[in-house]
Amino acid sequence: MAILPASRHVIFQLLKDAIGEDHIELASEQDFKDLFPECEVGTMPPFGNLYDMDVYVDPSLAEDHLIAFNAGSHTELIQLEYRDFEKLVNPELIRFTLKESIA
Repeated sequence: MAILPASRHVIFQLLKDAIGEDHIELASEQDFKDLFPECEVGTMPPFGNLYDMDVYVDPSLAEDHLIAFNAGSHTELIQLEYRDFEKLVNPELIRFTLKESIA
């Protein structure tokens, strides 16, 4: 599970190199909806560790004091200090994004 700010874009080559995989691709919501049965499709929270998934965080997210993410539904949001998220998830920090340019 790769976690990044919404204002960033994944650079797949950076992610592949960092985790040592030859092939990665963006999964559709339908591809992994069964992994999160208690969540509405498209609202999976960034706690992949609870589902035996490796969790990778781009360091740009760690720069934020507070992070916000879906709480398993389209109507609920969780706001959490990044340092608390890091304690709960223990993600691996790897750079795999670029900031979105505004045209």
